[in-house]
Amino acid sequence: MTELNQNAEIKQWPALWALCLGFFMILVDSTIVAVANPAIMEDLNSDINSVVWVTSAYLLAYAVPLLITGRLGDRFGPKNLYLSGLTLFTAASLWCGLSGNIEMLIVARVFQGFGAAMMTPQTMAVITRIFPPDKRGTAMGLWGAVAGVATLVGPLAGGVLVDGLGWQWIFIVNVPVGVIAFLAAVRFVPALPTNRHRFDIPGVVLSATGMFLLVFGLQEGNTFNWSARIWLLIGAGIVLLAIFIWYQSWNKNEPLLPLGLFKDRNFSLANIAITSMGFSITAMVVPLMFYAQAVRGLSPTGSALLMVPMAVLTGVLAPNVGKLVDRVHPRYIAAPGFLMLSISLGWLALVMKPGVAIWELLLPIALMGVANAFIWSPLAATATRNLPMNAAGAGSGVYNTTRQVGAVLGSAGIGALITSRLTANGVPAGGGPESGGTMPSFIVDGFSTSMAQAVLLPAGVLLIGFVASLCFSRPVRGGDQPPAAVEQERVQA
Repeated sequence: MTELNQNAEIKQWPALWALCLGFFMILVDSTIVAVANPAIMEDLNSDINSVVWVTSAYLLAYAVPLLITGRLGDRFGPKNLYLSGLTLFTAASLWCGLSGNIEMLIVARVFQGFGAAMMTPQTMAVITRIFPPDKRGTAMGLWGAVAGVATLVGPLAGGVLVDGLGWQWIFIVNVPVGVIAFLAAVRFVPALPTNRHRFDIPGVVLSATGMFLLVFGLQEGNTFNWSARIWLLIGAGIVLLAIFIWYQSWNKNEPLLPLGLFKDRNFSLANIAITSMGFSITAMVVPLMFYAQAVRGLSPTGSALLMVPMAVLTGVLAPNVGKLVDRVHPRYIAAPGFLMLSISLGWLALVMKPGVAIWELLLPIALMGVANAFIWSPLAATATRNLPMNAAGAGSGVYNTTRQVGAVLGSAGIGALITSRLTANGVPAGGGPESGGTMPSFIVDGFSTSMAQAVLLPAGVLLIGFVASLCFSRPVRGGDQPPAAVEQERVQA
C-alpha cells in the first residue's frame, strides 16, 4: 500500500491506455499473419509448413523469455524494459516487411517475438502496482478486453493491408504505431521503484530448450512422417520441461517460475484457462482463413471480413463485462464464455463446406464474439486479484507465459493437424503456392473437410478452460486482503 500512496498522483488511466496501445500492437501480430499466409506462400515460393513457422517462430520467441523479462522489469524498471522492447519490436517489424525470403522472415519474426516478450509482463505489472485493489478489476478488465479484441482484429487488419498494399505492410504498419506508442509511454507511464533479483539461468536454458524441442517436434512431425527422431525430440522436450519444474521446486533462491504463486487457487486455475484460450484463438484462425481463401475464393479482405461480427461484438460487450468483474463471481462470467466459444467452433466446423451460404458461417462467428467478451477480462482480473504487490512482476510474467505457451502449442498443433488431415483426405499436404486463390475442383472437398476437422481441435481444448473456470473461488475483495505473512508465503517457492 505504500507504493500506492506514493503514486497517488499518477494519471492511472492515461498510463493504462498508453500501455494498451503497445500491447494491442504485439497481440495483433500474433494472428495478423493468418490471413496473409496464402499471399506469403505465393510471393516467397513457400509451403504450408514453412509459412506456419512464420507464426510459430514469433510465438515461441515471445513465450520463452516471458518469465525472465517479468523479473527484468522488477529489476530495471517496467517502464525502461517496456520502452526497450517496443524499440526492438518496431525495428524487427520493419525487417519483417523488407524480408525477401521465408527464412529471413522467420528470423525477423524471432526478434519481433523477443521485443514482445520484453513488453508484455510490464503492462500487467504496472497495472497491478498503480491501481488500488478496488479498481484493479476494472483496469484488468480493460487490459483483458484489449487482448481479446487484438487477437480478433489481427485477421481483419491483415486482410485489408494484404489486398491494398501487399503482405509486407502487415509488418511495416507497426513502425508508425510503434513510434506513437513509444511517445505515449514516455509521457504517461510512471517510473516505478525497482527491486534486486537473482536470475535463474539454468531455468531459462531448461525451459527454452524444452519448449523449442516440443514445438519443433509437433510442427515438423508430418514432414518427417512422425519418425522415431521426431518422437525422440518431443519426448526430450517433455523431459526437459519436467526437469525444469522439478528444478524450480528445488531452487530456494529466486526461481524463474515461483511455484508458490500457484498456492493461490484462482491464479492456478486462471493460468490453466488462459493456456487453453491462447491455444484455441491461435489455432482456430489458421484453418478458417485457408478455407475462406482456398475453398471459397475470397480475397484476404473478404476472408477477414468474416471476422467482423466477432470483433464488433467482443469490442462492444467487453467493457461492460469488465465492469462486472469486481462485483460478480468470476465463474459465472468465464465458464459460460468458454462453453459458448467451444460450441461456436463446433458449429463452425459443421458448416465449413464448399457451398455453404456466407450467413451460415457468420452466425457461429458472431457467437464467438459474445463468448470472447466473457473470457478475457475475468481471467486477467482473477489471476492477479489475490497476488501481493511484490509478486506483480513474477505473477504477470507467469500468466502471460502460460497464455503464450498455449498459443505456441496451438500454432504447432494446428499446423501438424492440418497437414495430417490433408494427407488423410487425399490432398497434397505440401500446400505450395498453388494453394493461394481458388482450389481446383477435384480437391476442394477434401481440403474443405480437412480445415473443418482442424477447427475441432481448439473446440475441444476450450473445454479444459471451461472446467478450470467452473472451479474458481470467490476472489478476495478490497479490505479483505490476507495478512502480509500469508502473502509472503504464497510467493515463496
